Amino acid sequence: GDIRGTWSGSITIVPGKGPIILYTGVNQNETQIQNYAIPMDPSDPYLRKWIKPDDNPLVMPDYTMNGSAFRDPATAWFSKDGHWRTVVGSKRKHRGIAYIYRSRDFKHWVKGKHPVHSKESTGMWECPDFFPVSTTDFQNGLDLDYTGSNTKHVLKVSLDITRFEYYTVGKYDPKKEKYVPNGDTPDGWDGLRFDYGNFYASKTFFDYKKNRRILWGWANESDTVEDDISKGWAGLQVIPRTVLLDANKKQLVFWPIEEIESLRSNYVRMNNKNIKTGQRLEVKGITPAQADVEVTFNVGQCLDKAEEFDPSYTFKPLDLCKIKGSNVTGGVGPFGLITLATPDLEEYTPVFFRVFKDTSTDKPKV
Repeated sequence: GDIRGTWSGSITIVPGKGPIILYTGVNQNETQIQNYAIPMDPSDPYLRKWIKPDDNPLVMPDYTMNGSAFRDPATAWFSKDGHWRTVVGSKRKHRGIAYIYRSRDFKHWVKGKHPVHSKESTGMWECPDFFPVSTTDFQNGLDLDYTGSNTKHVLKVSLDITRFEYYTVGKYDPKKEKYVPNGDTPDGWDGLRFDYGNFYASKTFFDYKKNRRILWGWANESDTVEDDISKGWAGLQVIPRTVLLDANKKQLVFWPIEEIESLRSNYVRMNNKNIKTGQRLEVKGITPAQADVEVTFNVGQCLDKAEEFDPSYTFKPLDLCKIKGSNVTGGVGPFGLITLATPDLEEYTPVFFRVFKDTSTDKPKV
């Protein structure tokens, strides 16, 4: 079932059976198939060892599908009709696809009549993530099986061609097994992202204890293969974040989980600093490679100087940053932080903000 390797998968807690991993294997014919694994020792709190039962695989691609592009099953959810459901990423030529499968016993799976969603010219959809968010409670996350009327759904996909992700917010019809984006943001390469940095193959899960949805993501290394081998690793998991729907109900908001605060030490504080145009203030007493920074900028008296925002960049923040980078002076900004800087500032990573004026609303736009 996976003699030629494995791809990503997800764990689902199945009542009466415990945690089960659905994951993608590659067989001797280079066909991608969906397998499952169970803990060798369910009493191990860390579930460090898993076994693959003999009745694998669970799902084979049918003749209508691209067997070389069929992978990364998401966490399954239980529906009121007595079926478990999961989504699996795929493509047909240049169209990205998320297939939906259902099962009563978590072993025998049937493909839905139609994909839960697809989009032309997006290529292979890896690591799909599909989950509900509340439209009335902007403090707590939702489990996958929540079906209240006060919900929207989020579909996130990782684009194999571009190596970044995008997501849409929309409505899921459980009877038709169909997801339809709201249309407020692009459904494609210009769509909203969880993260605009080096971030890929992300996955959320629901924390029952604190009623929150938590996002994990992978940042790969750009070192040489030789350096990776000498280090012993070639990628990392970024700081986990909570995921909620913004009050405008059009996009998501993220925040580092509160447990991160337990890692803090050597507290450094700066107050009431008046920073003039072009001025830089060094924060001393910290280790620059490991800093958790909270900063507040007060620019209220300068907002009337904000430059007009070009709406063609609404969903192209990276293109806008290329034109108006951290060294390009604007009406209000840029202001922010210079991180990972060498003493001579020959190399650094800027994290900055710039305030524009939205002519359609006559309000500031960051």
